[in-house]
Amino acid sequence: QPRLVESGGGLVQPGGSLRLSCAASGFTLDSYAIGWFRQAPGKGREGVSWISSSGDNTVYVDSVKGRFTVSKDNAKNTAYLQMNVLKPEDTAVYYCAATLYYSDSTPVGDRQTWSYDYWGRGTQVTVSS
Repeated sequence: QPRLVESGGGLVQPGGSLRLSCAASGFTLDSYAIGWFRQAPGKGREGVSWISSSGDNTVYVDSVKGRFTVSKDNAKNTAYLQMNVLKPEDTAVYYCAATLYYSDSTPVGDRQTWSYDYWGRGTQVTVSS
């Protein structure tokens, strides 16, 4: 059964760091782009970052640019989201999703409209002192 499993969330103080992992099983990530999303309490789901199937193309929304880094290790069938200088407003459940059909030229604002083949169940990130 193909699936994605996120891990690495937790409670961290403002200014701290976390590294999220998105492990795939039942399929191989090397043909899929990965998107990272988050959903804060009472808010809609927000796309945060995307990485192409090869890992050569990465995209970030402005609110995380310069603080988050997305990466992908196809040999380990895992994608990562390194989050630094975390802020209370980063508090959310973080999800990863995989899509086979995408275009590197898609504007950031339109990437949530891609048809994602697989979604993880999320990992909670709480930034609080």
